[in-house]
Amino acid sequence: MTGPLPWWRRPAVALAVDVVLVALFAGIGRASHEEANPVVGVLSTAWPFLVGTGLGWVVVRATRRSWPVAVAPGVTVWFATVLVGMVLRRATGQGTAVSFVVVASVVLAAFLLGWRALGAYAARRATRHPSAAR
Repeated sequence: MTGPLPWWRRPAVALAVDVVLVALFAGIGRASHEEANPVVGVLSTAWPFLVGTGLGWVVVRATRRSWPVAVAPGVTVWFATVLVGMVLRRATGQGTAVSFVVVASVVLAAFLLGWRALGAYAARRATRHPSAAR
């Protein structure tokens, strides 16, 4: 018997988490450089990566016929986020210094794969120890 999906495995919630984390990445980056106009600035920094995130979701859905709510398909989302984000940044004259590519890759991996890994860990733990899920 399977129960309802945990909140984090619901596609709309998982997509929202990805979007928030990509925006958080952009916000942290802009804040670390003390850049002005936080809302517009975050959006201008985040949009190429958000396009990549969306494309990653589409690729996973089309190729796996499932939603990218687990770690393995999350790798595709992460890779698309970084690759498309950097290509779009380059095409629009934004920075793509090697150090930025490395930092973006690491932070986005921690964000986009980290929440999926934590969710999988919590699900495994709840399965092994049903009393812990209460």
